[in-house]
Amino acid sequence: MDKNSKIYIAGHRGLVGSAIKKNLEAKGYTHIVYRTSKELNLTDQLAVEQFFQEEKPEYVILAAAKVGGIVANNTYRGQFIYENLQIQNNVIHQSYLHGVKKLLFLGSTCIYPKMATQPMREDCLLTDTLEYTNEPYAMAKIAGLKMCESYNLQYGTNFISVMPTNLYGPNDNFNLETSHVLPAMVRKIHLAKCLEDHNWEAIRKDCNSRPIEGIDGSASEEEIKGILEKYGISINSDDSQNAVSLALWGTGKPMREFLWSEDMADACVFLLENRNFNDVMNSLNSSEICDNLNKIRTNSHPEVRNRHINIGTGKDITIKDLSLIIQEEIGFKGTITFDTEKPDGTMRKLTDPSKIHELGWKHKIDLREGIKLMYQHYVHSIKRMQHSVVSS
Repeated sequence: MDKNSKIYIAGHRGLVGSAIKKNLEAKGYTHIVYRTSKELNLTDQLAVEQFFQEEKPEYVILAAAKVGGIVANNTYRGQFIYENLQIQNNVIHQSYLHGVKKLLFLGSTCIYPKMATQPMREDCLLTDTLEYTNEPYAMAKIAGLKMCESYNLQYGTNFISVMPTNLYGPNDNFNLETSHVLPAMVRKIHLAKCLEDHNWEAIRKDCNSRPIEGIDGSASEEEIKGILEKYGISINSDDSQNAVSLALWGTGKPMREFLWSEDMADACVFLLENRNFNDVMNSLNSSEICDNLNKIRTNSHPEVRNRHINIGTGKDITIKDLSLIIQEEIGFKGTITFDTEKPDGTMRKLTDPSKIHELGWKHKIDLREGIKLMYQHYVHSIKRMQHSVVSS
C-alpha cells in the first residue's frame, strides 16, 4: 500500500473509522474516500455496487456497523442482525467483484462463547453458546469473518478480519440509551458530579449537547432530575446533605478489557501496511498454505478456520473497579451502587492478543491514561458542541 493508494473507509465517522482516518492522514495517505450514511446506504445492494463501480477503491476498511450497548443489543435484536449482515454482505462481495487488493473487516470479541476459556484465543470461536443479550450482533460478525475467510480460500482474495476488544476514545457514543459501558459511565459520573456540585449550568450544557430521551437543557430542574434518576443518578432525599448517588447495572463483578480506539486504528493500519491473509495463517507454513489452497480448489478440503485476529491489551478489570477509577478521575464524592436485578452480560471477556503480538504490534495506551484522555475529550466535546449551537 503506497501513499497514493485509493482507500475507502466505511464508517469514517465512527469511533474506529475516524481514528483510522486520522492515522492514515497523519502518515501521509492522500487518497482516502468515504461517504456518510446519508450519502451511501450500505444496506442497499445497488447503491453499494454503484459506489464501487464509480470509485474503484484499491483498499477497503469495513468499520461501518450498527452498534450499541447491552440495552440496545437486547432491545433491537432484529435490526442488529439484519443491518449488520446487509452491510457486510454488500461491501465484502463488491470488494471481491471489483478486485480490491486488501480488505480489513472489523468485528468484535462478542463473537466468542459466553463461557469461553479465558483469555480467549481465536480458536475458541463456535465452541459453545453465545451471550444471549448480544447474540444477533455476534452472529452477524461471525458471518462476516467467515465470509472473508471463505472468499480468501475460494477466490484468493486478501481479506483480513480483526476482532477488537471493548473500545473507547475520541468520537465515542455518549448517548445513554445506546452507549457502551465505559463512555456511559464517564457521562453518568460527570453528570453526578455536576449534580453534587449543584452546577446546573454544566448539567444544562451537557443535556443541550446530547439530549437524554428528548430532554435537553431547556427542561425544568424537575424534568432533568427525573431523567437523570431513570439512568441511576439521584439525590438522596433522606440525607440532610442531599448527597448524590449513582446506581449502575449489574453486580459490578463482570470483568472487561478496554482498548484505546487510536491504538486500535494503529493496529489496523499496521496490518494494512505490513501483513496479508497468508501471514495470519500462522499455524501453516508457506508451503502448507499453497498445498492446502490447491486441495481446496480440487475439492479436497482441509480445515482452514479461525484465521481472524484478536486486537486487545490482554488485561482486564471489574466493572466496579472501572467505576472507581473514573470516579477518582472526575472527582465525584458520592456513592456508586449496583442494581443486581439488572443483567451482567458475560462475566469475563479477556482476549489473548498473542497472534497480533507475533505479527509485530502491541498497544501503547493503558487504561488509566486512556480514561484521563477520554474525560478530557468529553468535556471538550460539550464546549465545542455548545459553541457550535451558539454560533449557529
